[in-house]
Amino acid sequence: MKLNFDESLSLIKRGTAEILPEKELEERLKSGRKLRVKAGFDPTAPDLHLGHTVLLNKLKHFQDLGHEVLFLIGDFTGMIGDPSGKNITRLPLTREQVVENAKTYQAQVFKILNPDKTQILFNSEWLGDKSAADLIQIAGKYTVARMLERDDFYKRYTSNQPIAIHEFLYPLLQGYDSVAMHADIELGGNDQKFNLLVGRELQKHYGQPQQVVITMPLLEGLDGDKKMSKSLNNYIGIDESPDNMFGKIMSISDDLMWRYLELLSFKSQQEIQQWKLETQQGKNPRDIKILFAEEIITRFHSLQDAKRAHENFANRFQKHQLPKEIPEIAVQISENFIPLVNLLKTAGLASGTTDARRLIQNNAVRIDGEKISDADLKIAVNTQHIYQVGKLRIAKISATPTSLRERSSKQSRDTTTDTEDWISSSRKKTRDSQ
Repeated sequence: MKLNFDESLSLIKRGTAEILPEKELEERLKSGRKLRVKAGFDPTAPDLHLGHTVLLNKLKHFQDLGHEVLFLIGDFTGMIGDPSGKNITRLPLTREQVVENAKTYQAQVFKILNPDKTQILFNSEWLGDKSAADLIQIAGKYTVARMLERDDFYKRYTSNQPIAIHEFLYPLLQGYDSVAMHADIELGGNDQKFNLLVGRELQKHYGQPQQVVITMPLLEGLDGDKKMSKSLNNYIGIDESPDNMFGKIMSISDDLMWRYLELLSFKSQQEIQQWKLETQQGKNPRDIKILFAEEIITRFHSLQDAKRAHENFANRFQKHQLPKEIPEIAVQISENFIPLVNLLKTAGLASGTTDARRLIQNNAVRIDGEKISDADLKIAVNTQHIYQVGKLRIAKISATPTSLRERSSKQSRDTTTDTEDWISSSRKKTRDSQ
């Protein structure tokens, strides 16, 4: 991408929350040196959603400008658990959970980033071999008083909520990643600001040039309120089916649409401003959402999938037809029956049994096209029906016996060794390329 300095700086600044310090960023860009741009992701869940891609998009901007992108998978720090924004101690993940989740990240990130211009790194490479003495030495670079300056730690401390010692280690180890990687720039969500600044401080202690910190806003979920999260069921997963993605994007509010365009679209700011002007002059915002939905689905699937999803959406909501492709889900049960509310929760069509009961009581649930009003309904084993929840969620769900789940669990255990081998292989490829 051939851009002059002002255009490059404008592209980098697009959608950012803060750049600390901005003057240092400008100096490094003017140097003409290929910068090492770091972003870390702890594999705390198996799939990425559009909220994660806010950072990935910014990495792509740097990549398009010719800089070196370092995509860090926190397979070591993921076992500690990032306390950022938490009012309780986060439960650490097991090694098996971390490596299984990490396995899916590589394929997903390359739907945005150029694999030939991206280094995939794992922080267990340098943190896994640290001795207790090494960790004490790193811990000696920071004070408890400075840790308690962090907002979430301060609130928990002053309200007598417990803070585990390992939670203090998390920002130190994340900061040490920047030392090990010799990062020039680190990107993170604006809830990561403290951790990113710790990286600057540790680099100073280790005699390195301090990284520039760039924070990105947290993307609101479909509810337009809380940040996008799978646990809140307000997310759009990048591996979701095209039909699901299209329907979810069409459900966002007209106001939230502009936020999504700013942070997620690759359209130019001039084009987005033109769309705003057109809507002010009477154009239906729905038409803009359709263009945005097609752009996102093309990015993560294909243009053909995007056009088909648009057609299915039109048939479904304008002609009241079911989509041509309905996702199939198997739910294993140990008894002869399963409460409908539990089935909807397990299949992911409701965020919980309370949510499922509310949806049924509000006449938002259909089975094979028939509206359901009995919140205590039970579904028999060895049955298959089409379940619809609201206008957007639909699935063909099979209620199957527990024995199938037990076989699936065994297969999952058998893949653990393969996953460890995958990480070792990926590390070797990274070392060979350096």
